[in-house]
Amino acid sequence: MENTRQQKISRLLQKELGEIFLLYAKDIKGTLISVTNVRISPDLSIARIYLSIFPSKDAETILKNIQEKVKAIRFELGNRVKNQLRIIPELSFFIDDTLDYLENIDNLLKQ
Repeated sequence: MENTRQQKISRLLQKELGEIFLLYAKDIKGTLISVTNVRISPDLSIARIYLSIFPSKDAETILKNIQEKVKAIRFELGNRVKNQLRIIPELSFFIDDTLDYLENIDNLLKQ
């Protein structure tokens, strides 16, 4: 159960990371990266970021590239939220595959 402070910070991080990935996706043509969920630890030191990557066939390689650039992304995030947060959380990125799961269920139901 997240408290109000965690929810506010999660929304802030989701908004700012969404803008960062919008700029990052311009370098990769034909790719859309969106931040679907951010979960932050109670001590606000670790953030788990779930990304939806389209097209999903390239998701693993794009996620690997993002994980290699996590320090630069955290630095950019720190520049954007330096007035709201004292400590910038450590970032962990994961693929959000709920849309693929829903599409698979929809296909199974159509059969």
